[in-house]
Amino acid sequence: MTLLEAQEGTEYLIRQINTEDEELNAFLLSLGCYEGEPITVVSHRKSSCTVSIKDGRYNMDRQLAACIVI
Repeated sequence: MTLLEAQEGTEYLIRQINTEDEELNAFLLSLGCYEGEPITVVSHRKSSCTVSIKDGRYNMDRQLAACIVI
């Protein structure tokens, strides 16, 4: 399942990142978003979702959230 299908407030482990865009991969790594890392969806919005990774909160659009398999 992807972040779009995750329940709010539940911690998940990132299993895979499905993107072939190297720039996007580098961006996600800079946020601490990589395989095996815990991630929590704080809230879902119509066009985005807010996630908590390590000590930070980030807003991701639906396209980016769909790339992250948990």
